[in-house]
Amino acid sequence: MKTGLYFGSFNPVHVGHLIIANHVINNTTLDQVWFVVSPQNPFKTTASLLNEYQRLHMVNVAIEGETKLRASNVEFKLPKPSYTIDTLTYLQEKYPDYEFAIIMGSDGFQNLNKWKNYETLVKNYPFYIYKRPGFDVLENFGADTTILNAPLLDISSTAIRTLIKEKKSIRFLVPDTVKEEIERNAYYR
Repeated sequence: MKTGLYFGSFNPVHVGHLIIANHVINNTTLDQVWFVVSPQNPFKTTASLLNEYQRLHMVNVAIEGETKLRASNVEFKLPKPSYTIDTLTYLQEKYPDYEFAIIMGSDGFQNLNKWKNYETLVKNYPFYIYKRPGFDVLENFGADTTILNAPLLDISSTAIRTLIKEKKSIRFLVPDTVKEEIERNAYYR
């Protein structure tokens, strides 16, 4: 099973994330895309981070009924902060028959050489990179890369959290089911 791993905080998951995952499924040979919810990204602070189980639940609610999309809590069991190489080593042992690939934006890919053991990643895993404005892929670090022109929306989880704090509408930025979860539980207030 060819599985793309889409790593992120998903704090909260929004329609931009879902559009990218759907585009990857529709335009590659991957069988599934897993949203790998990161409990702690080594490059981000945890101050505004909702509990990982709550974020995982919102991803599950957002993709309910989608057979080719899955939420993964694999990094919850691993040491923090989460490093992609450690996650992939664990997954490869647990699912030896799976072929894993990494899905990421061209902005993050530019910093790949700063990642822990990035040489092992580029040697063993393909990368599916969706273009972000202003971040061309000029260096591929020796990786097997597929560049995708996914439809992008200029929205972010940070902007959504700000709107919630300001008691403004987030309708159409997140799935209705995610909006209901956020409102019911008073997340990000």
